[in-house]
Amino acid sequence: MKSVILFLLFLCFVSFARAQTTCTALGQNPSTAFPVCGTSVFSQSTVPYCGGRSVPGPCSATADLTDTNPFWYKFTCFSAGTLGFLITPVDLADDYDWQLFDVTGHNPNDIYTDASLFVSCNWSGNTGLTGASSAGRTLNNCAGTGYPTFSSMPVLKLHHNYLLLVSHFTKFRASEKGYQLSFGGGTASITDTLPPALQSISASCDAAKIFIKTNKKMKCSSLAVDGSDFTISPAVASITSASSYCDAFDMDSLELDLSNSLPPGNYTITIKNGSDGNTLLDNCGTTIPVGNSLPLQILPLAPTPMDSLMPVMCAPQSLQLVFKKNILCSSVAANGSDFVVTGPSPITVVSATTNCVNQGTKTITVNLFNPIVKGGTYQIILKKGDDGNTILDECAQETPAGSALSFTVKDTVSADFTYSINKGCIYDTVHFLNAGSNGINQWLWLLDYNGTSSLQNPVSYFNSFGIKNIRLEVSNGFCTDTVTKEVNLDNELKAAFETNNTLCPEDSASFQNQSIGNITSYYWNFQNGNTSESENPYPQKYPILLAEHNYPVSLVVQNDLGCFDTAINNIRVLKSCYIAVPNAFTPNGDGLNDFLYPLNAFKADNLDFKVYNRLGQLVFESKDWTQKWDGTIKGEPQDAGVYVWTLQYVLHDTGKHVFMKGSTVLIR
Repeated sequence: MKSVILFLLFLCFVSFARAQTTCTALGQNPSTAFPVCGTSVFSQSTVPYCGGRSVPGPCSATADLTDTNPFWYKFTCFSAGTLGFLITPVDLADDYDWQLFDVTGHNPNDIYTDASLFVSCNWSGNTGLTGASSAGRTLNNCAGTGYPTFSSMPVLKLHHNYLLLVSHFTKFRASEKGYQLSFGGGTASITDTLPPALQSISASCDAAKIFIKTNKKMKCSSLAVDGSDFTISPAVASITSASSYCDAFDMDSLELDLSNSLPPGNYTITIKNGSDGNTLLDNCGTTIPVGNSLPLQILPLAPTPMDSLMPVMCAPQSLQLVFKKNILCSSVAANGSDFVVTGPSPITVVSATTNCVNQGTKTITVNLFNPIVKGGTYQIILKKGDDGNTILDECAQETPAGSALSFTVKDTVSADFTYSINKGCIYDTVHFLNAGSNGINQWLWLLDYNGTSSLQNPVSYFNSFGIKNIRLEVSNGFCTDTVTKEVNLDNELKAAFETNNTLCPEDSASFQNQSIGNITSYYWNFQNGNTSESENPYPQKYPILLAEHNYPVSLVVQNDLGCFDTAINNIRVLKSCYIAVPNAFTPNGDGLNDFLYPLNAFKADNLDFKVYNRLGQLVFESKDWTQKWDGTIKGEPQDAGVYVWTLQYVLHDTGKHVFMKGSTVLIR
């Protein structure tokens, strides 16, 4: 028994160790994925042991999923729709899993770190056929034997690029048998219908090599290495060999070696069936037609001229030169001494930078000490730098000193503005002014809530006061500027005051002035026969009447502009503030004595009112004297009879604690 256990542990260790090895075969890494075209069928006769890298996605949260013994397949969606495919193991007892990624705009190896690239998967623990079909019910079947082996068909997006991982989960069953992968059943098209063709051509500096680009990826294996896929006319040289810049399985760039350099003149490069019996084939097996050709012009070696400048922006502090040929990076003086800039203002060059690829660059950025802010026409002129030369192209030809390019700069602009305010009682008039210097011809004013204006000097009317945020954007068609300022309309006038809105007969009303503005006069009318012109008037007494009475107290204010505003507050003078509880009430809904509550408790602080039935049970409690008992408990009317109540409070004016107790008759 012990030996059996040790053997099983050994198998488990072997399987684990193999799963951690580096994948070296073509197709076993995302960067070397098999290109897929249309309904291609892939037959993998064997699946070598390797892999073991974690694969993120929705299933990785429930299991440690890895690219065990993987193969990768890449394709592009040429017509949006659903994708169907089938994986058929050679041995139906094998467990194959898969996951699909959208790698558009990404490095293929990003699939190991970026979970957002996930599209769909099936990591079922079951053996046999697997894939994506109409039989699937979900896009992500995760690990476990209870999961179906088919997922639903994912929807592919037009022109997006995809990677499909097929992983062989071995566990204790160490099988290297392969599978067949076929595509079909969905509505998406992964077939590239663009006819393959030669796209562009160029020659090396010595005209002994020809470089060709195709319009799409072609199979590397379809290129005859002896160069017999091509002919050159006139045949002043022969093609001796061909090589490609192959990306695992396919390429779109190739190089032809010639028996001798081509003299200056016009040539034609034509494709034909090579010694391998075909021209070049794309990944769908479609050939470039025999006779497809490109013209090639060989010019005498000449220096690459100063070709063009990238468009110059406002106040530039760098200038970017663009060349038709690659310039040797080593020929560009890093301190910028190859260049001088002249014009209406003195300009100092401080450095030159390049974006080198294979020791060459098509752009040179010339950096300046200060931005160019004065308008006019300038020149950037080439000269011999501190390195003893101007600049050399990839053919070692030196561009002559004195070569120059002109460019025009306009003056910088200022959006600064001034304003004047004409203050009014109802609205303020604000006049805005921008000088319009240096050729400004565009204005955009954002006038707080008053909208916008494109005038140079607009007038705006504000019917509310306070801080207004004013923004101005200006342009002369080349330079722009933006300024934001706060404009304070400080002439708001508002009459306001607080008072005792409810007053007991023996009390006085006090007044707290809350008016705002540049106030010059006040006029109070207390409606008790008294008036005042004081900012903060004395408290006022009101007559004791037999009934409650309202007094509309008014305050009129005037500011330094002669504007007026009025505020009115009603003072309610009560007929009594004597706190008492009635000895009877009749909750019959007739509007008379329908409730039980402490009357006139305007000056009762910390009030607590409780009502008990004859059994001593609490039937009502309130800490707000305006909350009244209607003779019910939870909506159920209570019996007529005597109810005991208690009332305690703190008298507001004196702070005296008061406790009262009595009884009231509920009459029905």
